[in-house]
Amino acid sequence: MLSVYVPRGGRLERVTVEQGELLPDEAVWVDLVQPTVQEDKQVEQFFGIAVPTREEMQEIEVSSRLYVENGARYMTATLMCNSDSNAPRTTAVTFILSHHRLATVRYDEPRPFAIVEHKLARTAPAKIAGDTVMFDLLDAVIDRAADILERVGADVDDVSRQIFEIEGNPTPVYNDVLRKLGRLGDLTSKVRESLVSIGRVLSFLANESEGLKWGKDTRTQLQSMQRDVVSLTDHASYIGNKVTFLLDAMLGVVNLQQNAIIKIFSVAAVVLMPPTLVASIYGMNFKHMPELDWPYGYPMALVIMLLAAIVPYMYFKWRKWL
Repeated sequence: MLSVYVPRGGRLERVTVEQGELLPDEAVWVDLVQPTVQEDKQVEQFFGIAVPTREEMQEIEVSSRLYVENGARYMTATLMCNSDSNAPRTTAVTFILSHHRLATVRYDEPRPFAIVEHKLARTAPAKIAGDTVMFDLLDAVIDRAADILERVGADVDDVSRQIFEIEGNPTPVYNDVLRKLGRLGDLTSKVRESLVSIGRVLSFLANESEGLKWGKDTRTQLQSMQRDVVSLTDHASYIGNKVTFLLDAMLGVVNLQQNAIIKIFSVAAVVLMPPTLVASIYGMNFKHMPELDWPYGYPMALVIMLLAAIVPYMYFKWRKWL
């Protein structure tokens, strides 16, 4: 799908361009979503550049993601998708900045694109250019990452309470806790991956700012976004470490509970061993066993077995093993 945005009346208006038609000269942003071959050709003709393929966008080498070609700056970043669902994923998005016009190539629907589109459709700067749209998109991506990390942090705190604050709370279902920790850890790692890629894009833009002839305000905004990315990356690392700690702590709690259960069975086995020995002795079928002929032999055997059980139990209590 090919979306072309043109500034009109203090806002950014989306215009429809049919296949084979020329793009309007006043267009500042062209958004390609799962583009066809014909749409790629339209954008290449308008910008005078080559649109990268999906396979080229997924390459992880920095030289394949951040480079300058024919005067155009190519920047590929990893963005989050479906972060509110149980199956979050990342997708590669390429930003192409050429002569203060922006082209974006993507194969998914990251939420920041819809946010920026709605924002600029309501109001846009008087002299809006592709640089402005790109900064709005990057800023929205950073804000979205911050929101996700805030939500993940709250969920991690909730899991922490489930594991450690046992008093007054029902016993947690550790299978559910383990799955939740796994989802939170996976989401955190994806957010951190996205932030690292955005940080590389911002560093690339900082190096290219001289050639792009940006003003002081634009450079200040760029530096502010770089600081935000660094702080959010550190926060994502902190949350990831906390998820790892909670995972280890949960496994430790499970081991303690299992050890307590095994301890009870072990004590019960030791307590019942002496009575079992007495019962085994008097269960033998030997002919000469004097106690078998005593009138009080049976009660005596019961008393001996009872004492044989009580004495070890009291000894364990005295040693505080129970």
